[in-house]
Amino acid sequence: MKEMIKSVVVILAITLSVAFSQAVFAQAPPAPPAAGAAGGGTPMGGGAAPIGGGIAILLALGAGYGYKKVMNANNQTK
Repeated sequence: MKEMIKSVVVILAITLSVAFSQAVFAQAPPAPPAAGAAGGGTPMGGGAAPIGGGIAILLALGAGYGYKKVMNANNQTK
């Protein structure tokens, strides 16, 4: 029973990741700036991309992985 649930979860995860990746590729490119527009805009090369949330997620995942490794090492020495 546990093996069946595990395989269903894996298949569901793969299916959802493929479905969401297709939605990302389906987005249209942004419109070009107006011909007479002057002033500010965003710099070329993705300079306005927010990275704060992604860094926090990566740090949290890294801390959790490190904690798991330490706990596994402590359990093996006992």
